[in-house]
Amino acid sequence: MGERLKLARERTGLKQTQVKERTNINNKTLSGYENNVSEPDSATLAILAELYGVSYKWLITGEGSMIEETSNTLSDEDEKDIAKRMEKLKKDLMEGANGEALSFRGEPMSPEAIESVLDAIEFAERQATRANKKYTPKKYRGKE
Repeated sequence: MGERLKLARERTGLKQTQVKERTNINNKTLSGYENNVSEPDSATLAILAELYGVSYKWLITGEGSMIEETSNTLSDEDEKDIAKRMEKLKKDLMEGANGEALSFRGEPMSPEAIESVLDAIEFAERQATRANKKYTPKKYRGKE
C-alpha cells in the first residue's frame, strides 16, 4: 500500500509538506505510510484518495483503476452551491456575529489559520456532497 500512496502523491505533484498543509497528516506519519512502516485507518485513506484523485479500492488492494471513476463528480450546480456556502462561511468567520473574528483559545485567529479551517470545511463539504449523490431516497427510486 505504501508504494501506491507514494505513487498517487507524486502523480498529483504534491510534496509531503503540502499534503500535511491540506490534511493535517504529520510528515513523519505520511512517510511511515509510504514506507510501509504503518498503515492509515480507513478515514485517513479516504482523505488521501480524495486529495490524490485516486480510487479508494485501488489504494487498498492495488486492483482496478487507479483513477477515481467520475460517476460521483460534482456538477456545476454543486460547485456553485459549495462556493456560495463557503463565501458566506468565510464572511461569518472573518467578521463574526459581534464584529469579532474567529478566535482559538481566546486569541484571534490569523487570516491564514482561518483559511486552513475553511479548506478543511470545504473538503468535508465536497466529501458529503459526493457521498450523498450515491444515494437515491426511497420515494425517488424506480422513477428514473
